[in-house]
Amino acid sequence: VQLVESGGGLVQTGGSLRLSCAASGRTVSNYGFGWFRQALGKERDFVAAITWSGSSRNYADSVKGRFTISRDNAKNTVYLQMNSLKPEDTAIYYCAFGNYGSSRYNYGTWGQGTQVTVSS
Repeated sequence: VQLVESGGGLVQTGGSLRLSCAASGRTVSNYGFGWFRQALGKERDFVAAITWSGSSRNYADSVKGRFTISRDNAKNTVYLQMNSLKPEDTAIYYCAFGNYGSSRYNYGTWGQGTQVTVSS
């Protein structure tokens, strides 16, 4: 499986962005996708996850109510809709494929990352 993220950019506080993660190759229906982010000098943190069926979703407390993860299986694409963005959301955002969950160690395949910068 290969993952390619897109949709990052510069946005003002309170603005919105939608990240996309296009998956190619063999995906397995009982696996899941996750979004993680890594700010400069910090650890890579969990943001959101979704099962391939979409029946289960999980969010970090810091993004609940603001971010929404979704998937389009026909397009092999996972999305992260980010609303009410804050400067502390600034980070490189990574898409990951593997076992559904909030630990980065659940995921064996990662995209290259896309930069999100929120200006105050």
